[in-house]
Amino acid sequence: MKKILLLIIVVLNSIACSSVKNLPKEVKTDLDADFFKNQFTGLFVYNPKSGDTIIDYNGAKYFTPASNTKIFTLYTAHKLLPENLPTLKYLVKNDEIYIEGVGNPASLHPYLKDSTAISFLKNQQHINLYYNNLEDSKYGPGWSWDDYDTYYAPERSSFPLYGNVVTVNNEGSLYVSPDYFKENISLINAQQRRSMHENKFYLNPSKKDTVEIPYITDSIVVKGILENILQKKIKITSTFPEGEKKIIYGIKADSVYKRMMHVSDNFIAEQLLILSSSTLGDKLSSHKAQDYILENDLSGIKQNPRWVDGSGLSRYNLFTPQSMVFVLDKLYEEIPTETLFDIFPTGGETGTLKNYFKGNPKPYIHAKTGTLSNNYCLSGYIETKSGEVLIFSFMNNHYRGGSTEVKKHMTPLLEWIRDNY
Repeated sequence: MKKILLLIIVVLNSIACSSVKNLPKEVKTDLDADFFKNQFTGLFVYNPKSGDTIIDYNGAKYFTPASNTKIFTLYTAHKLLPENLPTLKYLVKNDEIYIEGVGNPASLHPYLKDSTAISFLKNQQHINLYYNNLEDSKYGPGWSWDDYDTYYAPERSSFPLYGNVVTVNNEGSLYVSPDYFKENISLINAQQRRSMHENKFYLNPSKKDTVEIPYITDSIVVKGILENILQKKIKITSTFPEGEKKIIYGIKADSVYKRMMHVSDNFIAEQLLILSSSTLGDKLSSHKAQDYILENDLSGIKQNPRWVDGSGLSRYNLFTPQSMVFVLDKLYEEIPTETLFDIFPTGGETGTLKNYFKGNPKPYIHAKTGTLSNNYCLSGYIETKSGEVLIFSFMNNHYRGGSTEVKKHMTPLLEWIRDNY
């Protein structure tokens, strides 16, 4: 019996040692505080110059990453997409032009406003739209079904327009974009902003703020929006002719990446994975892009993730702090530092970090947030007072309450790392 008890103690000690390594006393004291005891926390810090692991606290354990998933999406897009993003594929045959989308999120997007595809199509006649090239479902695995009418969960599609949302404002007069949906807006105070199965939208007449509502995407809707803009008829075709397709290229990729990372735009993230797959074949599939990058550029990753969507909306995603740092290190090696830090939000200054992790006297964190109810993660880069750049992933799951207290307890830990390395 004593031997069995001793064996259990040895095993438990080895498990503890395997999940908590290189832990400075000051960091251990903070992580041992009562606040962290009733949640699951992981912190991994790495020096890319020396190759040294600075801190490893549950670094090899799996966490729900929330929008930290976008770091993997960013790396996939960086590896597979050109400097200017593909926006349309086409082929001309017998005086007819056949077009298909490639998943580019920027076309007429409310913020990105890329009109490249529209400018091209304005000069074309006899347009045939092929819409059957996307293998993904409209929603990602594990997405919450009741988010269908919320701005952060637009449908995924092969030919997105206007960010796949209707932008509505009733201040003074009714503003609707795209104008194609103007007759579908009802000024009533409804429980939902859109009917679940129809493009019928509801706006509270007493509210004057701008609202973005996802619309249902299909070939008929895309055809209608394009016809409304171009003022010409478009045919829907069930087949795409044989032949070499040509590609129209749109806006700079970095501007799209920055928007995705700064405001944690789920739609852009999902579409970038789909767009990345367009470089691997004619059929669009986010899974194809994920599989390719994991099998090739990220083949050295130690803990293979469960990676189910591009945005992190799904709670099915599972990543470790070590795997986050692995990809962040790849980005640090392959993208000029100034450009990379501009793509990520900066503590106290930009994006989702504008009000948090402020530096004194200057910013020291460039990182991606990841927030779902009861989950808050932060992964990116720390500029230390000694001039080093450290790569970190700080993941918190299963806490009760809001993320504000979590950030408050993370701050002194991150500042200590900044000041002591």
